[in-house]
Amino acid sequence: MNKLIETVCGLLAAAALFAIMALTFFDVGGRKLLSNSIPGSLELTELLMVVVIFAALPLVSLRGEHVVFDSLDHYLPQGLRKIQRALMQAVCAATLLGLGWLMWQVGGQYLETGETTAQLKILKAPFMYGMAALCAVAGLIHLGLVFRPSAAEEAGEGATL
Repeated sequence: MNKLIETVCGLLAAAALFAIMALTFFDVGGRKLLSNSIPGSLELTELLMVVVIFAALPLVSLRGEHVVFDSLDHYLPQGLRKIQRALMQAVCAATLLGLGWLMWQVGGQYLETGETTAQLKILKAPFMYGMAALCAVAGLIHLGLVFRPSAAEEAGEGATL
């Protein structure tokens, strides 16, 4: 399952990032060489950034690469650190699952009202549903990590700075 998440989310984020790069290249080139930019390029870039960020979220969760403040952890007993880690994974899971549920509700509202972007009139609902689904995937990953030892514990790594 981890391999599927890594493949799908990785390809989605990479494709969106490549599309941003290509769009920016042609937009700037069009402005400089033809004195004409691509209509709606800002909106497209914003939507593609949403895809990059939310597709990368499950990858960051899966790899345990979130920003962590752990400079005081080496002062805590090992048992307390395990409890702290499990508690934080549970809080992250609940937060991401709740956020995913709220985004799904907003996506439904956008679909009902036909909410679109200002210039290109692209429906916003599919993006909200995608954001909700990817938040839920990240939340489920954190939920699974509540009961697993951390990668550092499995590898036998020492304290980090």
